[in-house]
Amino acid sequence: MEPYETSLDVAEAVRAQSALRDQLDLTNSLGTAPEFVAGLDVSYEVDSRYAAAAAVLIELRTLEVRETAIAYGEVTFPYVPGLLAFREVPILREALGKLAGRPDVLVCDGYGIAHPRRFGLACHIGVVTGLPSFGVAKSPFGMQFVDPGSQRGDWSPIVDDGEVLGRVLRTQAGIKPVFLSVGHRVGLDQATELTLKMSREFRLPEAIRKADFLSREELRRRRRAG
Repeated sequence: MEPYETSLDVAEAVRAQSALRDQLDLTNSLGTAPEFVAGLDVSYEVDSRYAAAAAVLIELRTLEVRETAIAYGEVTFPYVPGLLAFREVPILREALGKLAGRPDVLVCDGYGIAHPRRFGLACHIGVVTGLPSFGVAKSPFGMQFVDPGSQRGDWSPIVDDGEVLGRVLRTQAGIKPVFLSVGHRVGLDQATELTLKMSREFRLPEAIRKADFLSREELRRRRRAG
């Protein structure tokens, strides 16, 4: 098990985040419809710094899982709101690196530009991998929004200081919405369409749902093994 850490302190991490943000591409949308999507998620051991990251490659047309990968190790960068990526990107990149297939786009359990410094986890992983990316979060992150309509596909904007940063999207009729924002090289309309395509039966996109289950199952497996 390798420790996932950075030698940066918090102030240095903020500066590094700003430098990475300069590489963010919000103009270059997906040129063709993606065939394969990788869902990413990290689960943490309770009262521990150990975590499991999962990458799940699915075929968008069928939502079938084509490949999965797990990384496990110690995460030593502290939990700091707005700097989650410095905890999770290293272990997520290891999980991604274990996939034999290359995804056309990444979807993270988290935020993209809907972030205090406009550079959330989905932006960070997109820039460092060069892959198109977006984030779908389960809960709001201090942004302004109104509830969308009750039907599947209804949405309302996520707004901060008058800037539209994403969408509150209803993926299932009468069920709580999700919070969508772009990360890198994906348009908001495209991210919305992809999210709905991956949410045929459940609230969360299938790629994220499967990654969440797989990362938690890895922690359960290790607890059972002692």
